[in-house]
Amino acid sequence: MTIIKKWNSVSLILRIVIGMVIGAILGFAAPGSAWIGLPGDLFVGALKAIAPILVFLLVASALANSNGGNMEKFRTVIFLYLFSTLCAAVVSVFTSFAFRITIPLAGTDAVDTAAAPQGMADVVMNLLKSIIVNPVDALAKANYIGILFWAVVLGIALRHAGPATKAVMEDLANAVSKAVRWVISCAPFGILGLMYTAVATSGSEIFVRYGQLIALLVGTMLFVALVINPLIVGLILRHNPYPLVFRCLRQSGITAFFTRSSAANIPVNMQLCKELGLDEDLYSVSIPLGSTINMDGAAVTITIFSLVAAFTVGVPVTIPMAIFLSIVATFSACGASGVAGGSLMLVPLGCSLFGISADIAMQMVGVGFIIGVIQDSLETALNSSGDVLFTATAEFLEWKKQGRKLPL
Repeated sequence: MTIIKKWNSVSLILRIVIGMVIGAILGFAAPGSAWIGLPGDLFVGALKAIAPILVFLLVASALANSNGGNMEKFRTVIFLYLFSTLCAAVVSVFTSFAFRITIPLAGTDAVDTAAAPQGMADVVMNLLKSIIVNPVDALAKANYIGILFWAVVLGIALRHAGPATKAVMEDLANAVSKAVRWVISCAPFGILGLMYTAVATSGSEIFVRYGQLIALLVGTMLFVALVINPLIVGLILRHNPYPLVFRCLRQSGITAFFTRSSAANIPVNMQLCKELGLDEDLYSVSIPLGSTINMDGAAVTITIFSLVAAFTVGVPVTIPMAIFLSIVATFSACGASGVAGGSLMLVPLGCSLFGISADIAMQMVGVGFIIGVIQDSLETALNSSGDVLFTATAEFLEWKKQGRKLPL
């Protein structure tokens, strides 16, 4: 128990880095020892098993416990949150096509690309067929489109349920989230196995491929943070947005980068809103709300990972199909908060649009945990700084209508 406590007291990031290093060394030193890769298979299997239940309960619980009055009152902020997330997903489509990346994955040779969607019509037909299915069957077969649909239906239906029922739904969602955290606490061992398998199979080339994926993710997120979001704010306020953008990135983004938790960064964002002179009745609700539905970084992750999986498998993907993916990514990203690696857990949802199996999709999730030290930190920084940015934008828009001077 003492050893376990000491191990858990070490930062998860550091433990994952240690696992990556050991896995890479073993991959070069003993490429024929397949048993070393077993923890990676078990880790991916555990994620594959728990992810469908997690998505179902998170979405259903969030809708059941949502407050319709707050949604109406803060519609401007919500619009900015969702619109910026959609823009981030669309940008990810174009960067993914501009810099096509493939990742070595097991089982891709057995994929029947002829059965994959061949156009937009096929995607829509597959989507409709996947929606109306038995919800239990959807959970058992990891049909994420069906899971999402029935979670929304159940969540809306439960909005009129009693407080005790809603509390049970929330408790179930929290319990499954805790189970996921337990699985993720074993990530260092899983990453060791995944890294070993990747290096033993592909050699040093794997580091080039992972480096390209990291560069694509980082470049896209920086473009969203420094170009797309300022453009949205500038067009709405008709004012130079960069003083506000840089202040949010400096005071909120940097902290979120190191904590890797939008929820943990809420007090920092609240203080920044107070310093900006914003209405407390607005930001006391919009900031916690933003940690749930303002998911620019998550939309980038889901879109890019899904397209990389499609390119790797060889599924023909058109721009309209990818744009449709970005719309799905926008709304599915709203359920990605509250769980470490939450956006990665929704990658199978995007992959399912292209007929990509859960086995392939969960391998992409494993890759995400390998590069998550950088990916998740940047994603959280983009998400959390955007909470303040768009809350302030909504407030300052009202100030402009009243003829008040903006503190920019």
